[in-house]
Amino acid sequence: MKPSKPKSGFVHLNGIRLHYLDWGGTDPALIFLAGMGCSAYIFSDFAPRFVDRFRVLALTRRGHGDSDYPETGYDAETLTEDIRQFMDALEVEKASLAGHSLAGVELTHFGATYPSRVEKLIYLDALDDRRGFSAISEQNPLRNIEIKKDASSPRTLEDYKADMKRDFPSFAEIWSELWDEEISHGVRMNEHGIFVDKMPASVEKMMIENLIDGYAPKRMEVQIPILSFFTPRTPALSNTYTEEQKASFYEFHRNVNEPFGRSLISEFQRRFPHARIVVIPEGHHYCFIAQEELVYNEVRKFLME
Repeated sequence: MKPSKPKSGFVHLNGIRLHYLDWGGTDPALIFLAGMGCSAYIFSDFAPRFVDRFRVLALTRRGHGDSDYPETGYDAETLTEDIRQFMDALEVEKASLAGHSLAGVELTHFGATYPSRVEKLIYLDALDDRRGFSAISEQNPLRNIEIKKDASSPRTLEDYKADMKRDFPSFAEIWSELWDEEISHGVRMNEHGIFVDKMPASVEKMMIENLIDGYAPKRMEVQIPILSFFTPRTPALSNTYTEEQKASFYEFHRNVNEPFGRSLISEFQRRFPHARIVVIPEGHHYCFIAQEELVYNEVRKFLME
């Protein structure tokens, strides 16, 4: 069944303009929050499956997609306030929040700050505490390897997408019309006629500093029902790397990256012992796309309880 077409709208709040999608439905509300680098459009296939029982919305955070790109506000407090004011603007008193990847920070912070506004929290491979991630990344043997790209200056959107599929095999394996739509809202043509990310490097840097390296999860004083998916996986590497480089990375992944990931999951379970945890071995980070049926069934069951 083809997903319903959402209303695309904007709200003016907290000094900026934010974009959102509204698939309709009736209360209670279910709000989707995308991961870093993505917009509300990433949920275009998944979100409308819930409109029979929920009012379904998705918000594009500041510095992403069709929302504004202010120079400040990329910290947990401000992003949480953006969500609260978004709910107020759309007259949503209480909602379940479902967040992907970096949105885990927003889920935890919002739940801790405004527990009376939250029904349930759903973490879609969305760890909220990644302190130490940058230090681990510094040990990645591929971090300083320059890769020669055949088409590093895409002059069409199709060229940009081709580059992305080549450089990120994990995206290529789940590519569909959904990604065509998502990418179209996340890039722009610069003054040289080259397609580049809309997100400035300065915004990316602030988000990493504030939401990964510098964020300690705020304590939730109220026990909110939680469903969390984890997708431990061996990453796929681009064929632009040599076999020797790949072997070096996979050794790093086994000995450093995997143990670090397990420690983050264990810490999440320690803080939220009441949470329902669903582990998808060798699942995809975009589990709501790659393992859509499994994730949909678990989320629906959780929301209906």
